[in-house]
Amino acid sequence: MVWLRRTTHYLFIVVVAVNSTLLTINAGDYIFYTDWMWTSFVVFSISQSTMLAVGAIYYMLFTGVPGTATYYATIMTIYTWVAKGAWFALGYPYDFVVVPVWIPSAMLLDLSYWATRRNKHAAILIGGSLVGLSFPLFNMVNLLLVRDPLEVAFKYPRPTLPAYMAPIEPQVGKFYNSPVALGSGAGAVLTVPIAALGAKLNTWTYRWMA
Repeated sequence: MVWLRRTTHYLFIVVVAVNSTLLTINAGDYIFYTDWMWTSFVVFSISQSTMLAVGAIYYMLFTGVPGTATYYATIMTIYTWVAKGAWFALGYPYDFVVVPVWIPSAMLLDLSYWATRRNKHAAILIGGSLVGLSFPLFNMVNLLLVRDPLEVAFKYPRPTLPAYMAPIEPQVGKFYNSPVALGSGAGAVLTVPIAALGAKLNTWTYRWMA
């Protein structure tokens, strides 16, 4: 049953990594600022930090080796860059899809696991909080280096939307003035239980395959 257990683990890892790429393309492409402006950034920050946490901590606890979360984030990054190439081949600009900065947050998760001498609960609490807190910060720095997403959005309207749903000029600061703070705060709270879910999935897989 060892081969079945390992196959299940690796299949889960691949599925989560692929889903994170699809989530990036759907929630974090050139529409980052377009449809809902900063609301998109907050929602994207929460979705991406939780997606990173559940897969990274699952993979890290599976191997028991600090550094695995960073490796997992690297896989997610490579998948998304391949997706960027696919969109580019379709005639869209290369910055059509903004690749999130997962790797530094995953490094913090690895660091918390290593510093606490492979304590699973510390990785969930401390590492999960650090992932949720740090991802919006790193990602905002990343966005500052990208060409104006509004310019890209209006030049290349989303092909999957009907004409009556075309993006309109967003209202900046309508609901709040600090999307990074809101994304970090909400992410830090929500990423911890999602990280615990990833750890529990690891345990369930072992029991199911026993």
